[in-house]
Amino acid sequence: MVLMKMKFPFEKRVKLAQGLWLLSWMATLAGAFTFTLGCFLKTELRRRAEVMDNTEIHAVPNTLMIVGLASLGINYFAGRMCQDALDAGRFPRWKTFMQPYWGVSLLFTLLMLMAVIMSCAMKGNLESSLKIGLKNGIRFYKDTDTPGRCFQKQTIDRLQMEFRCCGNTDFKDWFEVQWISNRYLDFSSKEVKDRVKSNVDGRYLFDGVPFSCCNPSSPRPCIQDRLTNNSAHYSYEHQTEELNIYIRGCREALVNYYMGLMNTIGAGVLSVFLLQSSVLVSLRYLQTTMEALAGQENTEIETEGYLLEKGVKETIMEYVTPVLVFLQLNQVGSEDTEA
Repeated sequence: MVLMKMKFPFEKRVKLAQGLWLLSWMATLAGAFTFTLGCFLKTELRRRAEVMDNTEIHAVPNTLMIVGLASLGINYFAGRMCQDALDAGRFPRWKTFMQPYWGVSLLFTLLMLMAVIMSCAMKGNLESSLKIGLKNGIRFYKDTDTPGRCFQKQTIDRLQMEFRCCGNTDFKDWFEVQWISNRYLDFSSKEVKDRVKSNVDGRYLFDGVPFSCCNPSSPRPCIQDRLTNNSAHYSYEHQTEELNIYIRGCREALVNYYMGLMNTIGAGVLSVFLLQSSVLVSLRYLQTTMEALAGQENTEIETEGYLLEKGVKETIMEYVTPVLVFLQLNQVGSEDTEA
């Protein structure tokens, strides 16, 4: 059964070709826009690579860049076909090109949809990557003399100031690591000796945070050490008073930033996907209505166009069956070789 059959008089056929030509160039610009979005997201992710444990999240911008470039080629050829559709004598030269064109077009259009889905579904992966990456970043904060880690302090400080956050989960993460290098500790001081001796691993731990955790909006001068000691500061109650440091953890801040970015990009790419789908549907109608003119002397007669010559199930089986037969033959051949 023919799916979604429509009649196309000559005038309607011409309007379809002209409208599709314009639509294909709009889709070409949308493909360039998709590629640009992928590059932008890739750049933003690479900026925070030092606080991310893996690069699996880069699958989203990589996919966007690939489908963006592919869209340029797909819609360029769609525009060329629209021009040739205005001349019934030139359109048949595309006949052998159409089958591989449809295969490539559908593949990359589905990849575009997959990129939209991935951009909304990567929150868990992003959060776990940041959890480990930020934990390591805080742990190596003091290693300013260690090759490969010398810029870690600068990275974390800039991150905390830019995103107005402190620590991994919250500011208390700084209490669990020694973030001051031994070269800046006075080991002749009794307080330093006592803190180092009281720790099993010989680390200098205290209830303080780096300067980059300080909130400049607070009216009180920043209190960044002895945060849990009420007697160390005048008129201070850490359990009831709002601290003048950032309370939100950097993992939450970064997840919110990147998910907001990817959701916005996802909505934009979904619009591009709908536009690309419109191009392919219109091109399919143009193809079938032009193929009906084959062998006709009068090229201005009314013709019929359709999306599928058979039903959806029959069409799928028509393409899947040869693949299954090929795989079965290969399996039988490999078994005969082993025997």
